[in-house]
Amino acid sequence: MIIAVDFDGTIVTHEYPNIGKEIPFAIATLKKLQEDFQLQLILWTVREGKELDEAVEYCRKKGLEFYAVNSNYPEETPEHREPRKLKADLFIDDRNLGGLPDWGVIYNMIASGQHFNIESFFSPYQNDEFTNKGGGKKKGFLKFIFG
Repeated sequence: MIIAVDFDGTIVTHEYPNIGKEIPFAIATLKKLQEDFQLQLILWTVREGKELDEAVEYCRKKGLEFYAVNSNYPEETPEHREPRKLKADLFIDDRNLGGLPDWGVIYNMIASGQHFNIESFFSPYQNDEFTNKGGGKKKGFLKFIFG
């Protein structure tokens, strides 16, 4: 499994271009995931140049190594990166819909294989009132949500 992980706001607090404080259990959880499941972690961040080197070194000093940084493979170079989109199975990012879960929750989701899926997210909206299976006038999505 390949997991892409953001840096600012996910591993450390947002203080870009400086490095923020470590978010509790972020690095320990990522190291435990690597140890328990032999997965590949990719650091996926907006940082480049000196700021990127500092982020990689920060993690390295804490014992966290990445398979690749801002690329799909370690040997990939910026001029040969087409497209920039990663081929990751999961993305851990504070900008996820719903925000960043607690790192314990993240570990348990990955360990149990119970990742977010779109069907479970929309399952509350599969009733007769919303789908109009009972006949009558169908409510729009926003009207259904907000009344």
